[in-house]
Amino acid sequence: MSAAGVFRNPILNGFYPDPSICRAGNDFYLVTSTFAYFPGIPVFTSRDLSRWKQIGNVIHRPGQIDFDGAGISRGLFAPTIRFHNGIFYVLCTLIDKGGNFIVTAHNPKGPWSDPIWLPDAPGIDPSIFFDDDGKIWYTGNRPASGGQRYPGNYEIWIAEIDSALLSAAKNPLIGESAAIWQGALRDCVWPEGPHIYKINGWYYLLYAEGGTSLDHAVCVARAKNIRGPWEGKPGNPVLTHRHLGKNAAIINVGHADLFDDPLGNWRMVALGSRPCKGVCPLGRETFMVPVRWEDGWPCVDSKTALIENEFPLPALPPQEPALPENSSEAACDHFDNSPVNIAHNGIGLPPGWLALRMPKNAEDAAISLSARSGCLRLFTKAASMRGKEHPAFAGRRLRHHNWMFQAAFAFQPKTEGEAAGIVLLQNEDFQYRFELCLVNSRLSLRLAEAAGKTSEVITVWDAAKCAGEKPEERFVLAAHCNEMEIVFSCGQDQYSLKALARVDARILSTEHAGGFVGTVAGVFATGGGTDTANYADVFWAEYSPL
Repeated sequence: MSAAGVFRNPILNGFYPDPSICRAGNDFYLVTSTFAYFPGIPVFTSRDLSRWKQIGNVIHRPGQIDFDGAGISRGLFAPTIRFHNGIFYVLCTLIDKGGNFIVTAHNPKGPWSDPIWLPDAPGIDPSIFFDDDGKIWYTGNRPASGGQRYPGNYEIWIAEIDSALLSAAKNPLIGESAAIWQGALRDCVWPEGPHIYKINGWYYLLYAEGGTSLDHAVCVARAKNIRGPWEGKPGNPVLTHRHLGKNAAIINVGHADLFDDPLGNWRMVALGSRPCKGVCPLGRETFMVPVRWEDGWPCVDSKTALIENEFPLPALPPQEPALPENSSEAACDHFDNSPVNIAHNGIGLPPGWLALRMPKNAEDAAISLSARSGCLRLFTKAASMRGKEHPAFAGRRLRHHNWMFQAAFAFQPKTEGEAAGIVLLQNEDFQYRFELCLVNSRLSLRLAEAAGKTSEVITVWDAAKCAGEKPEERFVLAAHCNEMEIVFSCGQDQYSLKALARVDARILSTEHAGGFVGTVAGVFATGGGTDTANYADVFWAEYSPL
């Protein structure tokens, strides 16, 4: 047994929203939303609940899901993970395109199956419940049966799943669906993220309501029969920070999942955001709280009933082998195209790295880790960071409020539309790009800001004076953020960086940009609307907290 200690919040810092968790024996498995990023739905594992390691992705190969044309905050919404009779199940929503689906795997590392689509399942946030009588139930949300009296007037509903149809990869929903709950508050909005459990003879429904922003809350209802009648906990919500206001250290708390450990202790994972200077550039992160049971209802087991920075953690079976502290990501990545990475996400990117809208075939990818040994090659395709195509881009989540990101490139632009560099990406319309390009046929370094539908070039510099005499051979671009101020720097290497510009980081937040994601720092190249035969090579990229 490992020594009793603490777990610290958030357990996954940075853009890891909509957590769902299950236990298989002594091991815990956790998934989160990824929207239009690929690979999709990371799978984390832990045995002691304080150290987490990403072991794979549910959507891990081109063609498994079609992301074409999806906005960055569309795509994959709110997965649920469950384990039953040796099989792992993940349910998720591909918003705008396909709807709800189920995938399965015998090993959470993958491979995961192709989707089993659920055409008769409207709404979002699907979940699955395996009853002790052998029946299987689908749970989700949808517009209220009697018609929506107001925006967000939704309900939680259930339908039975036929396991034989599920095994045959066919639409498994059977029988008539039943609406079971519309929310704890009068005129509640957006009841969503439902999960059903059976504990001590009661069915429990844990779900979120109030929307995904400041009014977010976790509530619970229970019933003796899964079809009802259901009763809400008189003291709902069981977890929220909405009464604390927008200046609280943690806001937007909601979308939770309950689980127990091998010793019978209960906990809950939930999402929340940590503001800095009034905004949340990291997006929604994954937190955890202990749970106790009082009079047949779950309660957050702390004096404040809030998410706190750390909680005591009873001793659990030891990790085998020991996991690093809260991450499988390296500080500096050299893009070695290892077989482990290829198995991990289908395209060879290191763990934690993301592309956008992976094409149906790997051969059509705008990036390559095999074209040049030890480099990430970015092809100057027509797609740009402002559009909804598959751009030549790879990035990793910002996971701290104060951070540094830098990358070493080789690039020689040949047309005025071509550019390559680093990007701080909130979405298509809110981003900073620090790029090498041609301006009036002169090799230049350019800083561009998108803060809405228009893009503005902030400054242009002579590249030779900033990036060294031969940037086509190697140059380094860097961004440092401290207290929401970003400094962009350039040099021939990481030891000769010169600060060139300072900008406000607050546009890289959901408060300014909307949507559901956090900021991603990455490398990119573009042909500026035209596929060209050029490319940029990235030798290494480094992210670290300051």
